[in-house]
Amino acid sequence: MKNKYIYLHGFASSPNSAKAQYIRERFSELNHSLMIPDLNQNDFSHLTLSRQIAQVVQLLPIDTPVTLLGSSFGGLTAASLAEKHPQIERLVLLAPAFGFLSEWLNRLGTDMVNEWKSSGYLKVYHYAEMQSLPLHYQFVQDVEQYDEAQLQRQVPTLIIHGRNDEVIPIKYSRDYAKQRPWVKLVEVESDHSLTSVSSEIWSLTKEFCHL
Repeated sequence: MKNKYIYLHGFASSPNSAKAQYIRERFSELNHSLMIPDLNQNDFSHLTLSRQIAQVVQLLPIDTPVTLLGSSFGGLTAASLAEKHPQIERLVLLAPAFGFLSEWLNRLGTDMVNEWKSSGYLKVYHYAEMQSLPLHYQFVQDVEQYDEAQLQRQVPTLIIHGRNDEVIPIKYSRDYAKQRPWVKLVEVESDHSLTSVSSEIWSLTKEFCHL
């Protein structure tokens, strides 16, 4: 049975990111289609993890095996989806955003987080839009409902994470893989963008997905 492949882009990114398009081109060369939904839904300001999950659920076939590829926050979304949807049979996670919320809030600091909570919105730079956009505090409240420790479904998973990741420290992927023997972690010499190791990502993905 033919697999369905879906790529989930990162936070404040888009389907047009260099990484998403590079991987789509590699899939196309092998005559495979790679779906890349726009998780912004023309409303980045009201983005939540729950909204992303609900959007992707609508794309899942009932009886076709699915491989999800996810970058950063898209990786966290993919892992969350795989927990409850058995048709998802394989995950490729690129610098997945485990620990994302705690890292980000710590970086913002207490005063800015409190201001975000009271005002309702925080200006966040959106790389695809090339401008700062307001993000509602509901984003934080929603992510807080999810517990990564509960992700225990034994889905074959490949994680590729840069040792020099400045956004999501690699320790989160190390801890995640250490507690789950079905997860393979490959550490690479790169930062959060992973753009310097594109060919390595493709080689690992191609082997892992039996393409």
